[in-house]
Amino acid sequence: MLPGGYMGKILRVDLTTRRWTTDPLDRTLTEQYWGGHGFGIRLLYDMVDPAVDPLAPENPLIFAVGPFVGTAIPLSGRHSVVAKSPLTGIWGEGDVGGKWGMALKAAGYDVLIVTGAADRPVYLWITEEGTGIRDAGHVWGLDAFEADEVIRRETHPKAVTGTIGVAGERLLPIAAIVFDGHDARMAGRGGLGAVMGAKRLKGIAAHGRCTNPIRDPAGLKQSIKAVAGDIVQRTMALKDFGTAGGVLPSNELGDLPIQNWRGGLWTEGAQRISGQRMTETILKRKYYCGSCIVGCGRVVEVDSTAYGKIAGAGPEYETLAGFGSMVLVDDLEALALANEMANRAGIDTISAGNIAGFAFEAFERGLITTADTDGRELRWGDANAMLWLVHALGTGEPEVSHLLAQGVRRAAAALGNGAEAFAVHVKGMEPPFHDPRAFSSLAVGYATSPNGASHWAATHVIEGKVALPELGYPSQVDRFATVGKGILTSKMQDYIGTFHTLRLCRFLIRIGAKPVLEWYRCVTGRDVDLDELMRVGARMSNLKRLFNVRCGIRRKDDTLPPRLLREPRSEGGAAGYLPDLETMLAEYYDYRGWDADGVPRHDTLVQVGLGHEAADLPSAHRPERPVKEVPSGAAGHQES
Repeated sequence: MLPGGYMGKILRVDLTTRRWTTDPLDRTLTEQYWGGHGFGIRLLYDMVDPAVDPLAPENPLIFAVGPFVGTAIPLSGRHSVVAKSPLTGIWGEGDVGGKWGMALKAAGYDVLIVTGAADRPVYLWITEEGTGIRDAGHVWGLDAFEADEVIRRETHPKAVTGTIGVAGERLLPIAAIVFDGHDARMAGRGGLGAVMGAKRLKGIAAHGRCTNPIRDPAGLKQSIKAVAGDIVQRTMALKDFGTAGGVLPSNELGDLPIQNWRGGLWTEGAQRISGQRMTETILKRKYYCGSCIVGCGRVVEVDSTAYGKIAGAGPEYETLAGFGSMVLVDDLEALALANEMANRAGIDTISAGNIAGFAFEAFERGLITTADTDGRELRWGDANAMLWLVHALGTGEPEVSHLLAQGVRRAAAALGNGAEAFAVHVKGMEPPFHDPRAFSSLAVGYATSPNGASHWAATHVIEGKVALPELGYPSQVDRFATVGKGILTSKMQDYIGTFHTLRLCRFLIRIGAKPVLEWYRCVTGRDVDLDELMRVGARMSNLKRLFNVRCGIRRKDDTLPPRLLREPRSEGGAAGYLPDLETMLAEYYDYRGWDADGVPRHDTLVQVGLGHEAADLPSAHRPERPVKEVPSGAAGHQES
């Protein structure tokens, strides 16, 4: 019998044969990986040859929820999307809010696995009665919002969709999957929209009435009630100003990226594009993901002569930084339009914002000229130039925009002439807009994140205002310190990783692990402790690393771009600081139990319950004598 919190079914759709089947969810999978990207890495690892082309039919696209989805647990209406990434060629993961994950679970499924490729465009219609594979030739070519409208009209008005725009159809490695229509909750990172496009899958609609089987409903209700007020209190800034409220403090701390990561301070510009300014001007209302009590989403409305009418999802912090401070554009209405354009095209605004900064600097240096841009000058602070570039990334015209849309790593290699020096990426993934020169843990976090530069583990919150006594951090830590940051990053990757398996928003880190463990007991009927939570996280972290090792990743790849390692900010709250990555990385490897080349040791894999997978280690990293298997969950980290 499965623990509570699971529907007990995996839906498999083969688009090549146009057939779908269901498999029972394995109990061992639920107990060792819990859900979300935990299910994703276990299934992807077992299904994918490391040499597979990310756009090949053999690369599965996996959608997964967790045991908390479909409950009243605050901030639990999320889902994961995983595949081998077209942008990086390694592990790819999207962490998505909204309501689509709840709809998939209400249709009776914990996991959806899409394989193969259709011979013509299709969309999926998933309900508890079955799955339809419908022709989508009339939807192909529409933007992501238009596709959502058509698919819901043809299925059910309360269906929730995930669609791709023209970027996914064009197989761009910066293409996102757009969930929840105009509310635009994005699986943005790593080009997962291109995987969907390669399968000629325009959209997935889900709707159902199944309920989550909770083991202790009364206990869960009481536990939620006990902490709900504390959650609201601790997330008040997010409630008031959304993630966009982070623009001003990020600028003060030296965290906000400015002019393609080379500026130090942008005070007046930051004020003009801040969440506070948005609240005063274009904010219409707040948006709440499923089961959310915070409402950090923004819904905006613009009606201007310059930019026309815009009504829908407002720009988040990352988008404001990417299309704003990265290119010195301080026009909030222009940024709202850029966000709308990117969402409709299905483009990751983090990658696109980095591409914009790179392109503007390449123009400044003469590596891109008006001959490449149909006469358009890419000048810092020019809102129209920024909007032109966002539009061009989606359409692929002129030709230089198609090159840029391959990501800054490939664009820099093609342009040459020193472009690599200002191409900011890790393993091909453009970083989110938080600076490791402002929070040292981000340096080792970006370098070791399994999907390339990512702040999904939110290590820097402990260098800000959050304390986690249960992990050994009773107060915030020095954000510029070096010693201990490798250990901090490892712990936080495992800790937040398990939040993501349950499908909790990482903003809940503020309340600590105790209520989360109580919710887990009430939902599943399993009583686990913090050590077990961390072991599950360590198991996933090591399996993702082993997946990447099979793809060729080693220590040489765990680095930062030259601009973030060698060029200090000249002014502001982080002026003069550069992270000592090598020291932190050595500490991280030692604590993880990885060797000097960044490969998990055989005994480490055995200790976290991956003894079978240890056989996949490269031959040079296998022990001469076998290591005795330790029961799964019986060991944790390698202490330094």
